[in-house]
Amino acid sequence: MREHGGRRTRGNGRRGQAERDAITVEIGYALCSAAFAAAVVFGAVAGPALLFAPPGTAETVLVRGGGVLAGVLFAVRTVSVLVRFRRASQPSQPGRTSPDS
Repeated sequence: MREHGGRRTRGNGRRGQAERDAITVEIGYALCSAAFAAAVVFGAVAGPALLFAPPGTAETVLVRGGGVLAGVLFAVRTVSVLVRFRRASQPSQPGRTSPDS
């Protein structure tokens, strides 16, 4: 493997189809799980305001707070899943020996 633009790649500098597919699936998982978590948080925070119609200020605070929390959670979840995938995709390859040994 050689270093190519900050990423480790195979000998010819290109990713294999299986690796590209794994990355695509992981990005899809990160986005879907983040969207689901954000929707749940938004529903939990802003739901009461949308169902019960509290006074104007309380409704505004709950809906905007739910939107902000959902957005932050979406970003954090997406980044954490992708960072974890990047770390897991570079195994130490136990059992392999170096050419010098």
